[in-house]
Amino acid sequence: MRLPLARGPVSDTLTAMLSGPPRDLPAGTWRELSTTGDACTDEDLQLSLHICYELHYRGFDGVDERWEWQPSLLSLRHAAEERFEEALRAMVPVQAPPPPQEVPHALTALVDADDSPSLSKFLTSRATIEQFREFVIHRSIYHQREADPHTWAIPRLAGRVKAALVEIQSDEYGGGRAERMHAELFRATMRKLDLDDSYGAYLDVVPAVTLATNNLMSLFGLHRRLRGAILGQLAVFEMTSSLPNRRYGNGLRRLGGDAAATRFYDEHVEADAVHEQIAAYDLCGGFCGQEPRQGATVLFGAACALELDGRFAGYVLDRWRAGQSSLRGAGGEADAPLNGRSPVGALGA
Repeated sequence: MRLPLARGPVSDTLTAMLSGPPRDLPAGTWRELSTTGDACTDEDLQLSLHICYELHYRGFDGVDERWEWQPSLLSLRHAAEERFEEALRAMVPVQAPPPPQEVPHALTALVDADDSPSLSKFLTSRATIEQFREFVIHRSIYHQREADPHTWAIPRLAGRVKAALVEIQSDEYGGGRAERMHAELFRATMRKLDLDDSYGAYLDVVPAVTLATNNLMSLFGLHRRLRGAILGQLAVFEMTSSLPNRRYGNGLRRLGGDAAATRFYDEHVEADAVHEQIAAYDLCGGFCGQEPRQGATVLFGAACALELDGRFAGYVLDRWRAGQSSLRGAGGEADAPLNGRSPVGALGA
């Protein structure tokens, strides 16, 4: 994956520096981060965070791998994370921890109370093929590395809680069969939609609201102090997955998608129905039984996930209802073509 186009002063400095050997960033680079506006929709901040996090995943073409632990880059990441986390805690105040045995019920209550707009209902009955392809482009940022942010939590857990997470992750990674990995199934869907299935191909065209949902997982997964939050995020991710994925699959079939195109969504209907029970009870409930004070952090992570996913859905639907693309162009404008061709088009063979 190549380095993305900058979206502001910090990502501009970061991408320019990463093109060379590891060295200190210019003094005070972190001070260029905006301290006004919504951090969750700040293009420069969210892209900068995504770049810093990607160095812990697969990295970028031509970027020296020693940048991953370069001290001044980590200082910049810390400053961006502080800004992001402050915004999250302002949106979703941490509550008092419930009794451990009540955590699964508290997660269910959060999900039941969520009144975010339904992107899946729109996709199943009203979306055009161009809009469905846009949706897949947005989701490619996560699904091409599906489960990886949650894997960071495995060594931070113990006993049956660790076993529960490993059980979920084993399914996500195809039970040891590469062709059944969920990331690979998603790549097949992308190919069927005539999209570029190479890793990170559409980073330049997704907006900050999309990057924020992904950065949330990396923030939680890479910090031991937030291990409860990544479990809560995973729990509501699984608890809100089966029905939407059924709708996605039905929507794609309505638009002409065959079994290979819809397999990714169909696989999640059954798998996540099982995963949601494991995640709520064995994972989050068991974790809070081991560490009772972590209940508030688990619910914080869950609430943040629901909030950001709701914001993402609202943004996309608002753009579509206004007759506009939900994607950024290669030059930053919303509807410009990507690398000389439109990122949306007809259903591929």
